[in-house]
Amino acid sequence: MAEQATTEATTALATEATPATGTAPGTPAAEPAPMFRLAGVDKVYTQKSRTVHALQKVDLTIPAGQLVAIQGSTGGGKSTLLQMLGALDRPTTGTVTLAGQEISTLGDRDLARIRARDIGFVFQHYNLIPTLTAQENVEMGLAPLDVPAEERVSRAAAALASVGLADRASHLPGELSGGQQQRVAIARALAKRPKVLLADEPTGNLDEATRDDIIGLLEGLWKAGLTIILVTHDSAVARRAERRLRIHAGRVTEAA
Repeated sequence: MAEQATTEATTALATEATPATGTAPGTPAAEPAPMFRLAGVDKVYTQKSRTVHALQKVDLTIPAGQLVAIQGSTGGGKSTLLQMLGALDRPTTGTVTLAGQEISTLGDRDLARIRARDIGFVFQHYNLIPTLTAQENVEMGLAPLDVPAEERVSRAAAALASVGLADRASHLPGELSGGQQQRVAIARALAKRPKVLLADEPTGNLDEATRDDIIGLLEGLWKAGLTIILVTHDSAVARRAERRLRIHAGRVTEAA
């Protein structure tokens, strides 16, 4: 019964995060905008006297509602690609579009607003504040959105319930297992009801059983309608994605 309740809460939360696409009767349905579209994206860095082509001619479309895994060797461009998708960086050339809005030319303030409102982030190192409870950590994720205090409390509680941690809301991170801490981090991302969840090695610090537990949670969110893009070195994790991409020397290809 507890597992069923968690699944129902997860589905409800993810559904809230997914915009409605219905049209009036008799109105032809418009082609929905993809969640991401990258066109001709290059990213070039200069390190001392060396030029680094972190991304090269990336053309990529990710429809809304996909679970996408990105793999590749260290230094191949995975982190740079995730930064582009997460509005954390701009391309040297090319365009990046999120849900129909071009974000590659926006200023810092607009990009910060998009990160706060539309994108949920989950990292390998949970990034929880050790002196705050699970509930308070999740509430902190809503601070940039100016959500009223009462609503912050209710949304954080709902997010924790959706990841199966309603009974751990008052616990500090040091009182939680690694898997539970990652669930809190996922709840923090979900509480703002993002359009997309970006996860960077979300199971990198976890044992095999806990890894499978966290991926099962992410799969549940995806099946409820949330777009999820994750970077992973773990092929067992990548195989559970709907779509797999590989990036090597800055070039993105579809994996078999």
